[in-house]
Amino acid sequence: MARYRPVDRSPRFIPVVLDAQIQPGSFEYALDYLVDHELDLSALHVRYSNDATGAPAYDPAVLLKIVLLAYSRGLVSSRSIERACRENVLFMALSGDSAPQFTTIARFIRELAPQIQALFTQVLLTCEAQGLIGRQMFAIDGVKLSSNASKERSGSFAELAHQADRMERAVKKMIAAHQNRDSTSVDEDDVGINTQRMTCLQTEAARIRDFLVRHTERKSGKGAIRKSNVTDNDSAKMATAKGVIQGYTAVAAVDSTHQVIVAAQAHGSGSEQSTLLPTVAQTDAVRSPNTLITADAGYHSEANLKALDDQGIPALVADGLMRRRDERFKNQGKYKGLPDPLYDKGESTHCAN
Repeated sequence: MARYRPVDRSPRFIPVVLDAQIQPGSFEYALDYLVDHELDLSALHVRYSNDATGAPAYDPAVLLKIVLLAYSRGLVSSRSIERACRENVLFMALSGDSAPQFTTIARFIRELAPQIQALFTQVLLTCEAQGLIGRQMFAIDGVKLSSNASKERSGSFAELAHQADRMERAVKKMIAAHQNRDSTSVDEDDVGINTQRMTCLQTEAARIRDFLVRHTERKSGKGAIRKSNVTDNDSAKMATAKGVIQGYTAVAAVDSTHQVIVAAQAHGSGSEQSTLLPTVAQTDAVRSPNTLITADAGYHSEANLKALDDQGIPALVADGLMRRRDERFKNQGKYKGLPDPLYDKGESTHCAN
């Protein structure tokens, strides 16, 4: 019989010095020092008024450290951050083992929004003081992110009004069908399901009607009608490599010396072209006259190039035909392997296991 190492779960006295977990040179150490010694958090402290009465609050500096560390680890939900504060020793060290609940974390993140830009500016000033911003080149690129909104509730005002009309007609048909069945015996479960469905349709139709009254139709910079969204009207419907999503185009400008992000913004537009000039404008405070702006072909347009030239901003923006003109890609399709004559993708099946 095979032999294995023993599994011993008996009690142990393992000392954990929380302060010793934050090692110099690590991201956690830099984050801890930055929040405690460099950032002005007075705008966060003024929100609390429990000096004389009320329960002690969680220190906003501690909550800020927890949230920023979580984001750096890819943890973006409040529940996952709460779990990390209970199970991960680094989160325990930064939080002083305070273990805030997910509701506290979610409320802090929601209320932090107005102070984000000011904190971001303070971090940039600290990076500048440390000589981390070289200003030789700012590279601009972005990514399309899904929002918590239904793309089925997107459309022009005419399309949304048509959706509401269809829902209201469906409710009328269901009411008529229900009245016809009143004289016959029907299953009570079916009646309950139909009633619930009618209530949902009426609520959704009323929600769309209210949206159309309270909002004006969105338009692009060229005056064309842009689709609105009942759930999140700041977002936009956009095409990605994985299909159509309802979301935002998040764009960042990064300094080439130490990859410090000098500007970042989420835009409710599926077009990257419209985000180039606003992103460049965000870098005005940190950009020098000789800073080179670079961007890929998604940001290329005649209007963008003319605006950059008029402002005297040196920039390299790729165009859609760049690869066709590049000699290095001249024969890129020449050396592809021949298709397998015995493999037919349309006829092939695969075992689910």
